[in-house]
Amino acid sequence: MVTEKSTSGVSRRNFLQAVGAGSSAGVMFATMGAMGLAPTAAAQPRAESWVPPRGSDFSLTGRSAKKVVVVGAGPAGLATAYELQKAGYRVTVLEARHRPGGRTLTIRGGDSETDLDGVRQTARFADGVYMNAGAGRIAQWMVTLDYIRELGVPYEVFTNANADAYLYNERSGATPGNPVRYRTAKADVFGYTSELLQHAADQGALDQKLTAADKENLRTFLRSWGSLKSDGTYTGGSNRGYEVYPSAWNEHGTPLPGPGTVSEVLASKVGQYFPFEINWEQSMLMFQPKGGMDTTYKYLVRAIGNQNVHFESPVTGVENTSRGVRVTYTPKNGRPRQVEADFAVVAAPAGLMRRWDTNWGPAVDAALGEFSVGSPAGKIGLQYRSRFWEDDHRIFGGITETDMDLAHVWYPSYGYGERKGLVVGYYNTGTNARTYADLAPKQRELRAVEQGVKIHGEKYRTELESSFSIAWHKVPYIEGAWAYPNTSSAGFRLLQEGAGNVYFAGDWMSEVSAWQHGAFWSARYAVQALHQRVMSS
Repeated sequence: MVTEKSTSGVSRRNFLQAVGAGSSAGVMFATMGAMGLAPTAAAQPRAESWVPPRGSDFSLTGRSAKKVVVVGAGPAGLATAYELQKAGYRVTVLEARHRPGGRTLTIRGGDSETDLDGVRQTARFADGVYMNAGAGRIAQWMVTLDYIRELGVPYEVFTNANADAYLYNERSGATPGNPVRYRTAKADVFGYTSELLQHAADQGALDQKLTAADKENLRTFLRSWGSLKSDGTYTGGSNRGYEVYPSAWNEHGTPLPGPGTVSEVLASKVGQYFPFEINWEQSMLMFQPKGGMDTTYKYLVRAIGNQNVHFESPVTGVENTSRGVRVTYTPKNGRPRQVEADFAVVAAPAGLMRRWDTNWGPAVDAALGEFSVGSPAGKIGLQYRSRFWEDDHRIFGGITETDMDLAHVWYPSYGYGERKGLVVGYYNTGTNARTYADLAPKQRELRAVEQGVKIHGEKYRTELESSFSIAWHKVPYIEGAWAYPNTSSAGFRLLQEGAGNVYFAGDWMSEVSAWQHGAFWSARYAVQALHQRVMSS
């Protein structure tokens, strides 16, 4: 019989079982490695799972927790501090701005922001009215929702797609006062596409691709999907909507006129918006924290401890030392200070880091340069004294799409039945965002409203009470909306490894840039890498 050797009466198997019962998988592997029992790197699975550090990792191994400085109180920075502190690490968070959340910014009445040009705005929104100026929605598959649930943040459905919202393609023939409902446009695009496919099948054009049974199954699908008549033609139907909806007795409703011809429908270019509904990032359902997207980060700060999160404390230097790291920052109304720690996790925009005093070397600096130019994006919140989009247009949440420089118009997914409400009058990117950013706030409002009137009528102007707009590339200490990584580049891989005792995190360090989900996952991997290093030392 083969037996395990014992030490002090405890077998290796029993010892490993004892360690594994009260600690994380990271400690189990570290212990196995010390005993020469860990599998080789080639035999281990890829590190795609999240193994959070735990306090027992230290208590069971006799190690002491380390001190970590986290730079940035956005999603990545706060998640980093939260996960480390739960395991017993001593954390200090330094945030340059006056509030947590980074680009997860909610604007409420009384909030003020001053941009890089010195232009200051103060929101004059009513109580309970707010604008999510940055992140605005969370898909149900995202890890963001896991953090919201873990922290106890109340949340609700965000209406991302609404069949009764509008499409307005001015460059493709739309005229003021005549937007098309999303459901109507979809019915016509689906209908004519189905008609053309059935015609192709009937004319033998698909014979080399489909069997007779395949074609019959296709016809059955197309008749349903496209609301085709028995002869395979599309002439419209109830799925397009009504001018007057059916009611009681013999009131069958008044169908919408149309549809237009297949050429007119194709020329309208409304079909370009429909893939959005099945896009893996945007598919229903989506959610939002109640009261504003930044609520999550208020909960995180509370969990970490207000005393551990320092606002208005911009960092100007991060340096590796023989004992760990040295971070230089300037507290509010104070002189520059330095804080020493074992490690630092930097969750700040890459462009800002390149201006700091650092000693992580030119290779890391060049890698950060791949992300140093943030994309422009802008939003404007328009507060109205009445919710006319609900009362007159019967639109409750969702998004109107346009080819104007407004790009997207968002209706609120909260406050139903209230007297006042806020519409995001534009959410644009690229050149359009820069065009609006170059205007004074009042001029942004006038331009957005003038175009919105074409879709919603004069109440879009006359019911307006106040506005607040943001241009992300002009926000201090952020200077851009997002940066997409080249995940196959050597620079990206270098940043994933960290620089000495410094690790990097942020949505731009993930596969899912521009989402809180990506920021959270980047934080998890930075924490995991740091913790594994501590446990192996």
